[in-house]
Amino acid sequence: MTEPASATGAATLRAPDPSLVSYTHWMYALHALSAAIGLFGSAFIITAFVFGLPSIVAVVMNYVRRSDARGTYLESHFTWQLRTFWLAMLWMVVLAMLAAFFAVTLIGLPLAIVFFCGMIGVGFWAVYRIARGWLKLKDGRQP
Repeated sequence: MTEPASATGAATLRAPDPSLVSYTHWMYALHALSAAIGLFGSAFIITAFVFGLPSIVAVVMNYVRRSDARGTYLESHFTWQLRTFWLAMLWMVVLAMLAAFFAVTLIGLPLAIVFFCGMIGVGFWAVYRIARGWLKLKDGRQP
């Protein structure tokens, strides 16, 4: 169930509590729900992922039980989820600031299109990270 020492860089990893594995599945499910709301709703995937209640709940859950995952392969999943969330938020803020700057300087429509494509790209990046991490969790591996 754990990765070999050569793949993880750690000497040994302890087996996680089965309830913590289920807990991690629930966090992935909440992130996936937020992304699906963005995909099928009127919002961008990324805005629903970052500002959606399911993802915010998943981030809180992650911080609450993060110490329980230390020393197990689940630690990498907790880190993977947090990095996905915070990097998505960072890229969304950067794109919004660029869009505001370009709107003020009246560069206009071509850059608005770049902004929208960037938001869509970051959204699909988040979906990829959720799917990859969740599939690796299902196999009992690190993302």
